[in-house]
Amino acid sequence: MDERRKKPRLEEENEITITIVSGGGNSPKEKIIYNHSKDISVSGAGIHAHIFLPVNTLLMIEMTLKTLRQIITVIGKVKWIKVVFEDESYEAGVEFFNTPNDAIKKLSEYISWKQKCKSLNKGSRCI
Repeated sequence: MDERRKKPRLEEENEITITIVSGGGNSPKEKIIYNHSKDISVSGAGIHAHIFLPVNTLLMIEMTLKTLRQIITVIGKVKWIKVVFEDESYEAGVEFFNTPNDAIKKLSEYISWKQKCKSLNKGSRCI
């Protein structure tokens, strides 16, 4: 499969709170959802969700970065959705846009620090 990501991703689960800003055709009734990310980059994230999020759904995501326990808020759009367990678990790809520069900077610094730490420690955990 060809890699289409614009930026490298950090494979790490982080707690996220999703607020649905606007939906595709069948927007879920729930507006706030608590889940976690699978991976993150400065341009997007892979997330786990317990409800179906239609492609093109606009989301506000508050992400608690695991090691720093710092919250970063980003705006994203669902680009793809995959059913993991019917009506129970889904994976989605979210592309960030219109995200404040300070949030992107914090995210970039965090990802860079984690990747550097990982390479220095030969894959062991940082902090």
